[in-house]
Amino acid sequence: MKKILFAVVFVMTMASCQTERSLYSWYDSEEASYNYTKRRTEESLTKAMAQYKLVIERQNGERKVVPPGVNAEYGFLLYKAGKKDEGLALLRAEIKAYPESEKFISRIIKQLEK
Repeated sequence: MKKILFAVVFVMTMASCQTERSLYSWYDSEEASYNYTKRRTEESLTKAMAQYKLVIERQNGERKVVPPGVNAEYGFLLYKAGKKDEGLALLRAEIKAYPESEKFISRIIKQLEK
């Protein structure tokens, strides 16, 4: 009886140790974004943009979609870097992927298109 109880407790303990897969793959984009926000250098901008591009192109998370806000952040950086059409397209992609962001993102798009 003790062996069965021990086996059940052992199996339950091991099952509870299983880690969940993340919904999104971030590829250290948070650090690159923070460094750009903190320093605002050309090098930090290039690194942040490269990280955002990686997140968008290689999404290995559970949902297999771009995380919320990434299209918008990368699009805004592209717009500021002079790639206005690409930036606006990514802002619109954010609205398409996350319709709840439309109210906020559409205001940004209106201001940028002026």
